[in-house]
Parts: sequence; structure tokens; C-alpha cells
Amino acid sequence: MEYREIEPELLERWALHYLGRYASSAENLRRVLVRRVRRHFPDSVPQVSPLIDALVTRYCESGLLDDTKYAAGRAHSLHRRGASLKAIRAQLAAKGIVSSHIAGAVSELHSEAADPDLAAACAFARRRRLGPYRRAAADHARELGAFARAGFNRRVAEAVLACGDPAALEALAREGLC
Repeated sequence: MEYREIEPELLERWALHYLGRYASSAENLRRVLVRRVRRHFPDSVPQVSPLIDALVTRYCESGLLDDTKYAAGRAHSLHRRGASLKAIRAQLAAKGIVSSHIAGAVSELHSEAADPDLAAACAFARRRRLGPYRRAAADHARELGAFARAGFNRRVAEAVLACGDPAALEALAREGLC
């Protein structure tokens, strides 16, 4: 492959196309653009990095990228799907969100629910058909393992698995543990 200089318009086109399809943090967009440059122009990454940084900075200043809003929206989405607070923190950190924005997003979840981890565990049980949603005979150890791998502590997992029917589980999610 012959060497070509990458024009800023190409980077801008790639960035806008990506942002048109996906919500992103500033660091994640930077990683996506570097990966794309590396794939198409392997020798150009060191020369293009300042252009990418300038583009991401410009998008942050214009409001096109906002890590605070991204973190809050992503945290709410993951929480509704049944992700534990530990998993939410890890996924936001993997997207390049700074710890202060992660803490803000998680604190918003605390303001909405008495026990956000318990509410997420209830959603997790519904999605994975565990506890009162199971169809077959219970394998308590296997279900506890599923909760543990998802990042929930044993107290929360035991409370969810102790519920006899979906209505009791929904009441537990609303009221929280004593």
C-alpha cells in the first residue's frame, strides 16, 4: 500500500458517521478513529494523532461529545437491563470515562432507587429467568453463580432468589431490603 496523507475531512467524515450511529465518549471516539487510521493507513498513526485530538477537543467544546451525559445515559441503560453497579462502573471505565463522571452517574442511580443494585438484580433475574422466573427445577448454586459473575453480592442474590413469585420480586425491587 502506498503512503497517502490523511486529510482532516476524512477524519471528520469517519467521526460523524460513527457518532451518527453510536453514542460515544470522547476517549472512545479517539480510540475508534485511531483504529480506523491504523487499519487503512498503518504508517500514519503518529502523524494523525494530533489531528484526532484536535477533532475530539472541538467536538467536546461544541457539545457534540459530552462525557457526563454519555455516562449518565449509559448507566441508566445498563441499570435497566440488570447490570450491577460494579459492572456499570467497569463498562464506563472501559469506554474511557473519568472516575468523577462515573461517580456522578452512579450517584444518580442511588437517587432514583432505594437500593439500585437490588433493583438491577431483579431486572437481571427477569432477563435470565432466574429465581421466580425460572421454568425448570432450581439449582441454587448455579443461580448464585450467575449473580456473582454479574457482579451482585450474595445478600442481594439470596434476597432475589428467595422471592416466590414475580409480584414479590417487584415489591422487593420497589421497597428494597431492610
